[in-house]
Amino acid sequence: MSTYTAQVLWERGDSDFLGKRYSRRHSVAFDGGARTLWSSSPQHVPVPLSDASAIDPEEAFVASVSSCHMLWFLALAANQGYCVDRYADEPAGQLGKNSDGRLGLTVVTLRPAVQFSGEKQPSAVELAQLHEHAHEQCYIANSVRSEIRIEPQ
Repeated sequence: MSTYTAQVLWERGDSDFLGKRYSRRHSVAFDGGARTLWSSSPQHVPVPLSDASAIDPEEAFVASVSSCHMLWFLALAANQGYCVDRYADEPAGQLGKNSDGRLGLTVVTLRPAVQFSGEKQPSAVELAQLHEHAHEQCYIANSVRSEIRIEPQ
């Protein structure tokens, strides 16, 4: 089994915590050394208490689903002899009530646009199968209850 870690750090500074006037901005450090700024979504906690330029957990979740799907797609395409030159996605997550009546990202839609080169090109059916198999293998997709839709472009 693999273990994945991160370090999340928030500090109050001189903000009014008990008055709920504190910044939601915090840092996240990953085991490879990348350090990023995160915050609550400005859609839920208004600026300046949220930092609109930072990553929020909802968009990170959507990006994680997309990234995992892409990495599996690339591996599967390479294994089948397809040369991928470019893979672009503009994923979107919808916040709604889940089956328990709680708010959650209930649908994540991936819209991958893939460009291939070389003599071997996947047919539309083979492309759909690559995406289907990538979805089946994706660790993130296999870890969540959200519906994940894939709409190749």
